[in-house]
Amino acid sequence: MSVKHPKGKIVRRLGTNIFGNPKYSKLLTKRPNAPGKERGAKQRGKTSIYGEQLKEKQKFRLAYGISERQFRNMFARAQRMEGITSDNMLSLLEQRFDNTVFRMGFAVSRAQARQMVSHCYFYVNGKPANIPSMRIKAKDVITSKEKKGIQNLIRHNLVTSQGNRGSWLTVDEEKLSATVTALPAAGDIQPIGNIQYVIEFYSR
Repeated sequence: MSVKHPKGKIVRRLGTNIFGNPKYSKLLTKRPNAPGKERGAKQRGKTSIYGEQLKEKQKFRLAYGISERQFRNMFARAQRMEGITSDNMLSLLEQRFDNTVFRMGFAVSRAQARQMVSHCYFYVNGKPANIPSMRIKAKDVITSKEKKGIQNLIRHNLVTSQGNRGSWLTVDEEKLSATVTALPAAGDIQPIGNIQYVIEFYSR
């Protein structure tokens, strides 16, 4: 599956809004069948265990906008860490800087957050930061640039993205800043798929 495919088709094929943008939830409500399925036809055929594992891997990889190489390396890192590999994997995914901006509510999707980070809309602990894959740390303070266009966009996004807010973040909507109160733990995260299937896929 290529990240160049239209996102609407990807969402319909996977059967869940992996991108976070509310418009894809509306699309799934309107067109719940996978692409190519006629209205009223059986939505999801029976899939092999390998097929299910692959599908779950794609959910996470595409949702977070990560290349196959990055994702495999993240799995290897999660394996080396203390604790449960699946929990470690979820935490590492959520620690990405672009995902953190999304979880702050400053972007309506991870893709938008990634673009905002790449264009250097934010500071981390007072220093410009423009690497989406950078991992945030506990006590990091993230602030937006004091540019009217940037701040207007963020305030607009805050209105529609409250449901994506991370419990490990303290957000100041007046100052348009956030503090990382703790690293995200698995219990704080509502995963977009079955992370255990991802672990099983890479453990084959």
